[in-house]
Amino acid sequence: MPRVHRHLLQISALGVSAFFLGGCAKPTADLAPAGPGPARAPAKLTLQLDWVAEPEHGGFYQAQARGFYHDAGLDVTIIPGGPGASVKEKIATGQADVGQADSTNTLEQIAEGLPLLMVGAVFQDDPSGLLVSAGSPVHRFEDLQGKTVIARPEWAFLGFIQKKYGVTFNIVPQNFSVAAFLGDQEAVQQGYSIAEPYHIVKAGGKAPRFLSTWDAGFRAYAVLITGRKYAHDHPDALRAFLQASARGWRDYLEGDPAPAHAALQAANPDNTDDFMTASRQLIIDHQLVTGRGPGSGPGQIGRLDPVRFQTQIDQLESLGLLPKGKIKVDDAMTTAFLP
Repeated sequence: MPRVHRHLLQISALGVSAFFLGGCAKPTADLAPAGPGPARAPAKLTLQLDWVAEPEHGGFYQAQARGFYHDAGLDVTIIPGGPGASVKEKIATGQADVGQADSTNTLEQIAEGLPLLMVGAVFQDDPSGLLVSAGSPVHRFEDLQGKTVIARPEWAFLGFIQKKYGVTFNIVPQNFSVAAFLGDQEAVQQGYSIAEPYHIVKAGGKAPRFLSTWDAGFRAYAVLITGRKYAHDHPDALRAFLQASARGWRDYLEGDPAPAHAALQAANPDNTDDFMTASRQLIIDHQLVTGRGPGSGPGQIGRLDPVRFQTQIDQLESLGLLPKGKIKVDDAMTTAFLP
């Protein structure tokens, strides 16, 4: 789940100019050569996750367990996250090379000065949405009028649906527990569609309804971010990482997920076989990695659409979360490193 941590940094004008004017700077020879010649150690790269290791990160663990990163000349270290992961701060300060984040939060922090760049998608649609108790009268966003919603107060989607549907509701800060669904038939809570519903049912509750962000027209990505300096200095490693990760995600979704699930359990013992199987199936059913609609499919893995980013920027500006005209699409994302 995305978390917000704000930290201002200055960016190097020279580095940014070299990156954007040159498409990407002159590649550095940071990967082991594929052909004959002296062996070179794999390029080290750290991936900072946004949350504890779960199937939402399955493609990365599959790529690592199946040797796809090694085949690409990389030595990848995956760092699990959690409530205090500080992903964007770690990327901006060079403590990690690539991280997983929410595209809307990242846009806001780029506007504040963090030298971040979105380079690929994990999920074509962020699976965050509103979980609604089975006994609640809420069946659509318009029904939220006067209700109480348990969520992160800074979540941009809350302001978006209030404005779009003309509703007002009370917001109670989220504590990442599903206890409300076990004792409150009116409960409405922010959650991941591929995780919390499973835990609610497992704890004895009824399966909640899910109001998705994409059905409301708020189509944020779960993205891979990097620092501008890292993108400038290590373009070959970044391209190799994105290609191997896309291979890992396809293999995880279409092949045998056992290698990833074994690694996920080692990283997070709370991952049961039943949960991982259920969560992976929801990722497939919701087409989170491959996308939905025209042009969707395995070839869509990792893709970013500049048109969708412009829509996100427009939506955030309309909510007053981005200063008008401050952020351009090319300031925030690039497709230059995608396979």
